[in-house]
Amino acid sequence: MEFQHELIIPNEGLPFKIFLFEGGHGNYEREKHWHTSIEIFAVLKGRLTFFLNEEEYPLEAGGLIIINSNEIHSIHAPRKNETVVLQIPLKQFEKYFTAQRFIRFTSAARVAKDQKSKAPDNRKLAFFIEELYKVYCAREEGWEYRTMALYYNILYLMVRDYRETEAAQEEIQDSRRLDALSKITTYMREHYTEELKLSEMANLFGYSDAYLSRMFKKYAKINFKTYLQEIRMSYACRELMNTEKTVSQIALDNGFASSRAFSREFQKKYNRLPSEVRQKFNTTPKE
Repeated sequence: MEFQHELIIPNEGLPFKIFLFEGGHGNYEREKHWHTSIEIFAVLKGRLTFFLNEEEYPLEAGGLIIINSNEIHSIHAPRKNETVVLQIPLKQFEKYFTAQRFIRFTSAARVAKDQKSKAPDNRKLAFFIEELYKVYCAREEGWEYRTMALYYNILYLMVRDYRETEAAQEEIQDSRRLDALSKITTYMREHYTEELKLSEMANLFGYSDAYLSRMFKKYAKINFKTYLQEIRMSYACRELMNTEKTVSQIALDNGFASSRAFSREFQKKYNRLPSEVRQKFNTTPKE
């Protein structure tokens, strides 16, 4: 699958999600994906490389990059790094939308070298993000108030210093289509165990079968059936490695017609049988 929509769920009790980047140990690649939330990467140690629209953006310690809503991106982290990631739901900025559900931010990492002097100073924003992560992790008395104070400082800086007030119509249109597709793929991820059909999904979201099919091929670079199969396979693999369910039960629980169908698709994708992976992860259920 060329790229996929990522569903982001905020930390419990908070309007955002903050965490250490999962590729901190190095030797890591995150394939092309997109999400409706705004995402900021602040590198504390080491370095990362981001790819947006086939452009390469290296990021070193002290640097940060803002990933916009519905912006397709991938990440390469060959070496160890320590990077804080802050994900902010798009609705937090609805008062400042340039167009319906559309807003764009810039950052120094994405400004041409001859324009660096005009770019926002990242030090304040990077400081607030690092401090937010420390306060959230420490959870000392009154941390909730300090957390929200830092968070609103971040929102303020983003709107004041990083927001772009103009956008090309083509960019707005592409964002709207990806926004529509993300709602569909989110629904698929929430209902993947059910029998989902293209015609039913098209009707549910107000599209013709042909239009929805074209939308998947153009913006997800994959057809509807294969995308659904990928979702089912990813959840099934997680259960295979982390539970003691039988292969048959995993297959049925994740929308496959039978254990044979699951094993066939699994072998096609990974060149090995589910039982071989199960053995590697030392889970030995009774079949």
